[in-house]
Amino acid sequence: MRGEVKILQDRANSFLRLAEEKLTEEDYDLASFASEQAAQLFLKSKALELLGEIPRTHSIRELLGYLAKVKGDSILKYLHEGRKNLARLEDAYLQARYIPRKYTGEEAEELLETAKKVMKLGEDP
Repeated sequence: MRGEVKILQDRANSFLRLAEEKLTEEDYDLASFASEQAAQLFLKSKALELLGEIPRTHSIRELLGYLAKVKGDSILKYLHEGRKNLARLEDAYLQARYIPRKYTGEEAEELLETAKKVMKLGEDP
């Protein structure tokens, strides 16, 4: 199982680097999508590590809810305080792929920062 956790974490980190690269290249749609993928895969790796399974969901908020059961109040607090940014990050999963809309640089930057925050929360003890 440890090997599977590492694979997911490596993928998450690769998507995070991709999001940063695409942001600097002004490819905001792909930067937004990659930010969501980084957060989602990282949370799935933490769920596998801490819960022994990967929940069958793409929802960042739902995945954070699973981790909150193990890690507690700081995650619950962020779920409440950051719900709008988390919802926007979740929307990037579908919108950047299927919806004919363009992300702005400001939006892509905010989504990247949200993904980084989610990943940091998952790492904190």
